[in-house]
Amino acid sequence: MALRSVKTPTSIPPGLIVSPSIINKPHSLRFASKPTASLAVRSNLIKLKPASSRAAKFRCSASSSALTPQLRDTLEKLVNSEKVVLFMKGTRDFPMCGFSNTVVQILKNLNVPFEDVNILENEMVRQGLKEYSSWPTFPQLYIGGEFFGGCDITLEAFQSGELQEVVERAMCS
Repeated sequence: MALRSVKTPTSIPPGLIVSPSIINKPHSLRFASKPTASLAVRSNLIKLKPASSRAAKFRCSASSSALTPQLRDTLEKLVNSEKVVLFMKGTRDFPMCGFSNTVVQILKNLNVPFEDVNILENEMVRQGLKEYSSWPTFPQLYIGGEFFGGCDITLEAFQSGELQEVVERAMCS
């Protein structure tokens, strides 16, 4: 499967008003409320330092992994249960997220039969799937047992016609 580029979405913090015509210019942002309060808070946060150098260090352990061998087996069975599997927030009939809804609409537009898995029902599956796919966000689309991508990649592939080709190959195999 070919690698695809991933576009990082631009996030705009709450409280900012952005002029659409000049969104890429940093000076186009202005605070909706008085900036002095935000700057005062920000300057206080900058001054905060840990009490000691030991307090700033974090310990990681191998037990922090959400992907147990049993969960890996379960996810592999789910991924391979159908030709197209969508791990999403909500269900195909009631998506709980706009990105999930976008992928559902794309698959419905292509008349693709797919299995939907609501990741909001099980936190272990949700966290384990992030490690399983090495993809931190949802929805996650699997085609022919392989991770295809999230919403942006699926939308781009749909627009280029690549998604239909990949789905057709998977359905015929």
